[in-house]
Amino acid sequence: MACFTIPLAEGIILSVAKKIAFKKDAESALKERLGHLENMLYGGSFLLAIEHIYHGEVVLYPPFLTAMRNPKDIAEMLHEMATVGVSMAAIVTLAWAGFEIVSHLAKKAGIKQNLTGAL
Repeated sequence: MACFTIPLAEGIILSVAKKIAFKKDAESALKERLGHLENMLYGGSFLLAIEHIYHGEVVLYPPFLTAMRNPKDIAEMLHEMATVGVSMAAIVTLAWAGFEIVSHLAKKAGIKQNLTGAL
């Protein structure tokens, strides 16, 4: 129903924090790495929102979330956000951290990353 809102909220908070923290340092490696997490969160939230629109759980007119029409469904929606949404945001963040650790270890070991033939 609204599980995509939690990763979206994390992405928005990350964007604001990144803007504030890197106000002076425009070209930082950490800023670029956090940008990868930002893209993962926004991309996943966008795809989930499209899927929810397709299934009729999100509509393009108020109250936008169909679960908000019935007070009985609000509790179910909040439960889904607290369980599924938080789990998705945590898994995306942990996957990003794992990729960053592997990337750091590969650079440290001297493994050259070559993606010229990928496209």
